[in-house]
Amino acid sequence: MQFHIDWQKHPLIPVIVQEADSGEILMLAYMNEEAFDLTRKTGFAHYFSRSRQKIWKKGESSGNVQKVVDILLDCDSDALLLKVHQEGPACHTGRKSCFYKDLSSGEIISEPIQNPDEMYDDVVDRLYHIIQEKKEADPVHSWTATLFHKGENTILKKVAEEAAEFCFAVKDDNKEEIIYECADLVYHALVALAYKDISPELIRNELKRRFGTSGIEEKRSRK
Repeated sequence: MQFHIDWQKHPLIPVIVQEADSGEILMLAYMNEEAFDLTRKTGFAHYFSRSRQKIWKKGESSGNVQKVVDILLDCDSDALLLKVHQEGPACHTGRKSCFYKDLSSGEIISEPIQNPDEMYDDVVDRLYHIIQEKKEADPVHSWTATLFHKGENTILKKVAEEAAEFCFAVKDDNKEEIIYECADLVYHALVALAYKDISPELIRNELKRRFGTSGIEEKRSRK
């Protein structure tokens, strides 16, 4: 008997990922048809990132790949269970599993097995994921958590303030201050992006799209 995924219901289907040996649930991700085909062809898990709007191989930057052992289709043919051998942690926090928050007790039930800082080659991606983690941190101990706690107006006010300070540094022709204030501006811009769950990857894609396009023409196209 031949089974088929019902891609007509939705172009993205949920995928539950399970450690083949222990049965531990590692993560939930999504696949489109291309990601599914790559997974079957290569034997390594590929997913579609909704935040980055692109196909990605699990562990492509961190090395924490998932070797597929088995693929099971649910009764409605619109969800998958992947049994894998996980290399290192599955979660971007450095934990073995993404499911580490106990709703009953409000406690963290597992600790990282790898430093998250080691999992990203790009410092902007690393910082963005750290900022995302701070959404649930204690505002008493985290400036980033304080910004999220106070909300959109405070976040945007800080972006505007840092943009102004960067402009003043450029105007004063102070190289060290320019670098310092630009770093502050990038950080607060990333907080605003994280608040809206917009990955820096989408900003990169937009910049790439503009290559070869006249800035003047690009501005005209917005009108």
